[in-house]
Amino acid sequence: MTMTAQNTVTLVQTLYDLMNNHQSDPAWLDKSLAFFAEDCEVIDVPSGMTSRGPEGYKQLILFFEEGFPGSSIEITNLFAIEEQAAVEFIGRGINTGSLHMPTGDLPPTGQSVELRFCDVYRVRYGKIVNYRSYYDALGFMQQLGFIPTQE
Repeated sequence: MTMTAQNTVTLVQTLYDLMNNHQSDPAWLDKSLAFFAEDCEVIDVPSGMTSRGPEGYKQLILFFEEGFPGSSIEITNLFAIEEQAAVEFIGRGINTGSLHMPTGDLPPTGQSVELRFCDVYRVRYGKIVNYRSYYDALGFMQQLGFIPTQE
């Protein structure tokens, strides 16, 4: 299947629509995983963590979903060509669930968070083969109250 820029936009937009429907559609995550190639490289840039395939994407998404179960996403920019897309968006939520960090779980803080992201995708034959997520990890931890802000 040859991808057009519009196909890529539709694929990526659908992925974010599924995330925004997480509270009303119990199958949202399974539907999302179908977009990822088995050998997809998933990179959480701020943490330096790289994982593979739909399971790697699931781990990254569940970090935010479990920590912010009432969260929402607002896409501010979406650019695509035939086999690549870049999405800027704002994630908003209240930390009411534990955050599963590599060093152990952090308890919920009840803090509101507004975080800007940039996700970059490479798509081949209708499947995501590379996914990179960029965000301000320091600002994230400061908003949660785990790291003091400098004033």
